[in-house]
Amino acid sequence: MKAYINFTRLVLCWVFLVVLAGGVVRTTQSGMGCPDWPHCFGMWAPPFSASGLPSDYKKYLDKQNIDAVYNPAHAWTEYINRLITGALGILIVIHVVWSFKKFFRTKQIICWLSCLFLVGTLFEAWLGKLVVDTNLAVVKITLHMIAALFLAIIPVIILHKLNNDKIVHDKTLRTITTIALIILLMQIIIGTDVREQVDAISASLNYTQRNTWLAHLNAVFDVHKIVSIITSILIIVVFWLSLSHVVLQRRGMFLLLIVLLLMSAGISLASFNIPAFIQPIHLLLSSILFVSLFGFRLKVKK
Repeated sequence: MKAYINFTRLVLCWVFLVVLAGGVVRTTQSGMGCPDWPHCFGMWAPPFSASGLPSDYKKYLDKQNIDAVYNPAHAWTEYINRLITGALGILIVIHVVWSFKKFFRTKQIICWLSCLFLVGTLFEAWLGKLVVDTNLAVVKITLHMIAALFLAIIPVIILHKLNNDKIVHDKTLRTITTIALIILLMQIIIGTDVREQVDAISASLNYTQRNTWLAHLNAVFDVHKIVSIITSILIIVVFWLSLSHVVLQRRGMFLLLIVLLLMSAGISLASFNIPAFIQPIHLLLSSILFVSLFGFRLKVKK
């Protein structure tokens, strides 16, 4: 059981690695670095220079909206992202087989959750192909991100099902945690919209004049800042209430740590002209906060 639980935690951590890799791809404008899928310029792995491209490579290059010539850095950034995502698929297949072998006779819900995890990953892969085929259509990018979040909560539910004896009964904490979770999800969706605006603005300026990007954002950015403050306050309240329950104290402190790091990342983005290396970190922290808060909520009953 311990090995299975640790493996499930590994798969969960790998989901976050996929989210981080996706954030790096967007930050580096590498989303169309491989303009076809599942190949990259018609090859199973991109070359390190243009000399290694196939003779008809221009038909792939014409699909890009970033590079006029072959950019191996963009190609390999996107390719590594695909490798990480593919490795997640392998891990989940192993998880499904292990789940059926261990729990089919005793706790079938674990098996079906693991299958749902696999189906969700296949949907994510298909959605990723759709994003490439439509040249990063923004609505599909947002759906890609939201689907990844809900994919990440499945192993959290599995872990909860295997360790649901440590439950806290606190109606007030349950209500506040639920509200915080809903508002946090709204915050992430709004943040994705802000990110799409940044992508459009940066592209229109040929990825220069970074110090002017924030000035071009509309009122959604102001809403994003306001909702982030509300979310932070709610999670601080959740942390404070968790101190009354020994079982939840460590989880509450972890939530507080993540929200403080997330606030720091957000302030850095707003104060220093959206530093490129902070963007994927901000995305990763938001994902970790949502999934951690969801896991916290599972531990609290009326």
